[in-house]
Amino acid sequence: MRKSLLLFTFVLVAAFQSLSQSTEVDLKALDAYFEKITKDWDVPSMSIGIVKDGELVFAKGYGVKEVGKKTAPDKNTLYAIASNSKAFTAAIMAQLVEEGKLDWDGNVKDYYPEFELYDPWVTAHTTIRDILSHRVGLGTFSGDVIWYKTDFTPDEILERIKNIPPAYDFRAGYGYSNLMYITAGEIIRKVTGKSWAENVKERILIPLGMDRTITSPSDLDSKGNYATPHSRSEEKNIPIVWEDWEEIGALGGLISSVEDLSKWMITNMNHGIYGNDTLFSASARNLMWTPHNNFVVDHTQSNDFNRHFSGYGLGWGVSDYQGNLRVGHTGGYDGMLTAFNMIPDQKLGVIVLTNGMKSPMMAATYYALDQFLGVDGPDWSEKYLGYMGATEEDSRITERKVKRVKETKPSLDLNKYAGTYNADIYGDIEVSLEKGQLRLNFPNAKALSATLKHWHYDVWEIDWDIEHAWFSFGTVQFNMDNNLKIERMTFDVPNDDIFFNELIPVRVD
Repeated sequence: MRKSLLLFTFVLVAAFQSLSQSTEVDLKALDAYFEKITKDWDVPSMSIGIVKDGELVFAKGYGVKEVGKKTAPDKNTLYAIASNSKAFTAAIMAQLVEEGKLDWDGNVKDYYPEFELYDPWVTAHTTIRDILSHRVGLGTFSGDVIWYKTDFTPDEILERIKNIPPAYDFRAGYGYSNLMYITAGEIIRKVTGKSWAENVKERILIPLGMDRTITSPSDLDSKGNYATPHSRSEEKNIPIVWEDWEEIGALGGLISSVEDLSKWMITNMNHGIYGNDTLFSASARNLMWTPHNNFVVDHTQSNDFNRHFSGYGLGWGVSDYQGNLRVGHTGGYDGMLTAFNMIPDQKLGVIVLTNGMKSPMMAATYYALDQFLGVDGPDWSEKYLGYMGATEEDSRITERKVKRVKETKPSLDLNKYAGTYNADIYGDIEVSLEKGQLRLNFPNAKALSATLKHWHYDVWEIDWDIEHAWFSFGTVQFNMDNNLKIERMTFDVPNDDIFFNELIPVRVD
């Protein structure tokens, strides 16, 4: 009896301590911090959700859903979550493995016969694990210019990847590859006979009651309450149109809210179970959270996170954070940046959704985690704003502008530059002469049309017809042989996401 009483007392004290710890977090202070950093970063809006012990304990929106308007976001406001969708893709594949329709170590070519990479041997040996953990040998974001704003079908996109050279040896490094997740989506289509969008709805969204989460912007108006994406130019936020990623949704096609994503977060931290429904087994969840591709951590000095390991699992980034396992991902969509992070051992998670290209998403994440973990961390907002420096313009753009040679002329008459150019990883690109000005046209990506304005010599500035989120200033050079015959074009569009320099179109007429 005495032992039972002592045990009961211990359990009661432990429960009280746990409760006290969770209630020690000053939610009002959190709220004030989030309000402040939304203004400090000049992001149009930010919606934040915090999950603790299986519940959404904090959910609020800040700023406005679109600049120039007054409507504020809330926990149900929809944002594109982009690459945070990759974990959903990995979960669908885990379900298919458990159904006996896929094998983690099965060769991709067995499921998608059209699959072809830069090398026949690599093509034959690439597995499901390889494409989900970014270790096939392609460079980070390499080839994204193929699918970006194009009307290519997934098959047409994937048919071109064989022409992309490797950045490192097979399984010998890390290269974040959206193309491999498009491949995963097509494997899902082949195996199930249904699209990625149909699978994610039937297998995850409906079972979890994520009834506001959608896979296409065409459904935004019927759902209502959604944020507008914004690009950023000259330190101003500019509303831009939604891009439709449904056909390539496996790499990042979901549009969701804090409320809906909290259900997904709770499921993952509850070993794949939501309520009475098991979406995937604990063993599958453990495998997805196991590093398949490891990153070097500098052990010669301390770091802000007390981090000792870092890597990528299957659809998830994994590392340690202040002595705890951290599992998460970020997402980048045209005009929207988002972050999803969990500390599973503490049943703690933070969701941050923003609709601007200058985003405090990680500052908000780390501050919230520190408060709940009782860590006396830095002012993350101040720290990260300090890294950005006094000007927002990309230093590479500034360098190019300084080197412009004024009062030069092109080598040829303008009509000599007009013609069709072909890039083996992309297809045709056209240059035409219209009303005395050169025009750049991507037949399969109308949104990339631009006017070419003379920059210097045989280099032309690309004046895009519309505002783009990931890039702004850029030039194209017309390269000639010794007899002034134009042979090809080379692009120079400084940015870290869409690599036009990979194209190198050769003149074909």
